[in-house]
Amino acid sequence: MGEVSRRNWNGKPYHSLDYMLRERYGEKVYKVTLNGGMSCPNRDGTLGSRGCIFCSQGGSGDFAADAELSVTEQIESQVKILSEKRPIHKYIAYFQAYTNTYAPVDYLRKIFTEAIAYPSVVALSIGTRSDCLGEDVLSLLEELNQIKPVWVELGLQTIHPKTAQYIRRGYPLSCFEKAVRELRKRNIEVIVHTILGLPGETGEMILETMEYLNHQDIQGIKLQLLHILKGTDLADDFLAGKFKAYEREEYLNLLINCLEHLNPDIVIHRMTGDGPKDLLLAPLWTSRKREVLNLLHHQMKITDSWQGKKFNRTSE
Repeated sequence: MGEVSRRNWNGKPYHSLDYMLRERYGEKVYKVTLNGGMSCPNRDGTLGSRGCIFCSQGGSGDFAADAELSVTEQIESQVKILSEKRPIHKYIAYFQAYTNTYAPVDYLRKIFTEAIAYPSVVALSIGTRSDCLGEDVLSLLEELNQIKPVWVELGLQTIHPKTAQYIRRGYPLSCFEKAVRELRKRNIEVIVHTILGLPGETGEMILETMEYLNHQDIQGIKLQLLHILKGTDLADDFLAGKFKAYEREEYLNLLINCLEHLNPDIVIHRMTGDGPKDLLLAPLWTSRKREVLNLLHHQMKITDSWQGKKFNRTSE
């Protein structure tokens, strides 16, 4: 058995993205969220037409830039806003909306190359599905990864088949495992999206997803609280009383359990998430994101079970 001791990462009791970026680039790095104008096989009729059950019409890209603008214009519009608030020198170009490898490879080459060529962009992050990584796309990502670091963000959400079917994910766990293997063969960093609070999932089931991910070759994770957005099929089920949203304390306790179970080498990219205020139906307390994170940090520091906690990793 090998052991990885937990430590304090720059004032936070978990391995945060901010800490990793400061170590890697020597300063704070900000994301600019981009829209490549793509769709998704869950929306265009290939697998379905209604999207994943939790997904808004914005395709999880409600905060992304305007797809009518060029990639350079999208970057510049966000750089202008961000740099007015504070001095910023480095950015991550994040293609967020819908499925960002779901297009002809020539088009992907054009938009990804334009993003990665922007002088202050230090890395390219691409949100996509595990079933949308063909050999031609993988070869392109490998090529771009030689220019600047490429990260691929995979929307797994859960390892449990019944939940995956309910949310209309559209591919089996074996597809995710193959995607991770193929990306890591090309030295591309993998970030996994999970959702905490999916209907029918217990805390134990969520921790089973965390334990599974400890044994996958991933470099980062997003722990996304389930947001119920107006206009989604998930909202219909919520309003019909089929499930309840987490209360704040309930979620904080679950989140601490997840962080305790995760390999501390895995970088935590997100722990709450943002829901557009005009679409967010529940839980409404998530709109106070800073307050939630402050409570989390305070609770982790005073929780006896966290102090000295170690992650046990079986040698491969």
